[in-house]
Amino acid sequence: MRRRDFLAGCGAAACGMALPGCAAQTPGLPPGELSGSDFILGHRLIHGSFPPPDEIIPVPVLIVGAGIAGLSAAWRFCREGFTDFALLELEREAGGNARSGENAISRYPLAGAHYLPLPNREARAVRAMLADLGALHGDPSAETPEYDERYLCHAPQERLYRLGAWQEGLLPRLGVPKAELEQQGRFFARMESYRAARDRQGRRVFTLPVAYGGDASEWAALDRLTLRDWLLAEGFDAPSLHWYANYVCRDDYGTDYRQISAWAGVHYFACRTGQGLDAGDAVLTAPEGNGWLVHGLRDKIAAAGEKLLRTNQAVYALSQDRRGCQADVWDAAQNRSLRYRAEQVIWAAPLFLLPHLARDLPAELAATLATIEYAPWMVANLSLQAPPAHGAGYPLAWDNVLQDSPSLGYVVATHQKIRLTPGPTVLTYYHPLSETAPAAARKTLLRNTRKIWAERILADLSHAHRDIRALTTRLDVFRNAHAMARPLPGFRDSVRQGRLAAGWERVRFAHADVSGLSLVEEANYWGVLAAEELLAARHGGTLRERLV
Repeated sequence: MRRRDFLAGCGAAACGMALPGCAAQTPGLPPGELSGSDFILGHRLIHGSFPPPDEIIPVPVLIVGAGIAGLSAAWRFCREGFTDFALLELEREAGGNARSGENAISRYPLAGAHYLPLPNREARAVRAMLADLGALHGDPSAETPEYDERYLCHAPQERLYRLGAWQEGLLPRLGVPKAELEQQGRFFARMESYRAARDRQGRRVFTLPVAYGGDASEWAALDRLTLRDWLLAEGFDAPSLHWYANYVCRDDYGTDYRQISAWAGVHYFACRTGQGLDAGDAVLTAPEGNGWLVHGLRDKIAAAGEKLLRTNQAVYALSQDRRGCQADVWDAAQNRSLRYRAEQVIWAAPLFLLPHLARDLPAELAATLATIEYAPWMVANLSLQAPPAHGAGYPLAWDNVLQDSPSLGYVVATHQKIRLTPGPTVLTYYHPLSETAPAAARKTLLRNTRKIWAERILADLSHAHRDIRALTTRLDVFRNAHAMARPLPGFRDSVRQGRLAAGWERVRFAHADVSGLSLVEEANYWGVLAAEELLAARHGGTLRERLV
C-alpha cells in the first residue's frame, strides 16, 4: 500500500468514527449512466432465436459492420460512384471503437479511439480519406503534407504524474537515475534501427499498413516471445523503460507487455514515419477523438444515398452458395427479421462472431478465427464544472497519465478549443482490463455497477487531483467487452494471416482483426481493399484510381 493511500484511509476512518458532520464534506457520487456495446443483442446473436424473415431484399454488395473498416469500404464505393450496396450496423450509431458522445459541454470520445498519428506515405487510402474530409490539404502523396491545424493536437500534448508531480511527456524522467536514462537512450536508438530496416527489395520491414511491410523473416524470432522477455534478453532492465513499454502495449493493444508479442511491441515503436508541414510530433484529434472521422465518412455516404447506412441491424445467420450470399438480419428498430440476398459480402465486423453465425463455415477457417483473443476495455467520461487544479509541475495537457494507476489516465475533450478563460470540460478516462485474463476481465466489466466503477475512477484520479470529486457533475461509464484483438506471440504466422486475408469465398474479411492490430490504418486498409477488389471485378479489372 502506498503511504498516501494509507493516510487517506486513516483520515476517512477518523471522519467516519469521530467527527460529526465530516461526511458532509465529501460530495456524493455524481449522476451518470452505464452503457456500452449492445451486449444483450450481441449475446442473443450467439445464443438466441429470431423469427423467420418476412421480407427479402436483393442487393449486389452487403457490408456488415460500420466501424472504420465498413465506413471506409462504403466511402470507397461512393468515391467510385457505386451505390448498389447496403451498410449494416448492429449498434444505434456507426463508428465502432471510434464512436463518440456529446453533452452541453463538449463532444467526447465514447468507445476509446481518440487520435490518429500522422499517417505514413504507405497509408495512401488514409491520406486520401483525410484529404476528402478536408483535414489534409494539397497532394496526399507528398512526403510532408499540410494538415488542417484544427485537427493537429495543440500543445501541451502529454504529461505524466510521477512522484507527486507532473512532468512533460510520458516516458518517466523525473527522478530517474542517470544509468536508466542512458538505457532509455539505447533502447530508442535500437528502435530507430528497426524503423530504418528494409528487406532485400528495399521495403520497410515495420510500417503501416502492415501489408506493405517487407520480408520480416529475419525478425521472425520477435513473434515467438513476449515484449517483456525480449527486453530482458536484450539487456533492457530499467524499471522506467519497462513501465513505459507496458503502458504503450496496454494503450494500443489493451494487453500487458508480459503477454504481447515482441514483434507487435517493436512494431509500435518502429512503424510510424508520418510527417506534416509545421506539425512536429503532433497527432490528429478532435474533441470527439476519432469520432470526427466517423462523422465525415457518414456524411459522405449519406450524400451518395440516404438509406445506404442502416443501424440497429444485427446479422444472425450468414450462408452462401454458388448463386450468392444470404444474410438474415434482425431489425431491432422494427422488431422483425429481414433477409438480404447479395452477390458479395464484405464482413467488416469483429471476426469472432462469424463461427456463431455462419453454420457452414469451413472448420479450418473457424479454428483460425478461434485463435483471435480480444481485450475488454472501459471508458468513462467525467463532466467537470472547471478543469482540475494543475498541481505541481507541468500544466494540464491533452493526454494526462498517472504512473501508479491501473488506468491509462485521461484526455481532455476541450483541449482543442481556444479559450481565454478556463470553463467546464470533459475528461475521457481509459481503463484496459489487462490485469486478468480476458474472460475473467469481461465478467468483471459486466458485473460491476456504475457506482463501483465511478468510485474507483474518482479514487484513482484523486491521487493527482484532490478536487476531482467536487468538480465532477456527471460521470458516464462505457463498457466494451471485445474492444480489440490481442497480438499475442504467434499472431504473425503467415499461414494464419493468409487464411484471414483470403476470406471465405464470396465473403471478404475487412476488419482490423485480419492483421491483428486494432488501428485506424489497418481497418481503413482492409475496408478499402475489399471495396477495390469488388469494384475491379465488376469493372473488368479496371478502376479510375487505386488507393491500396
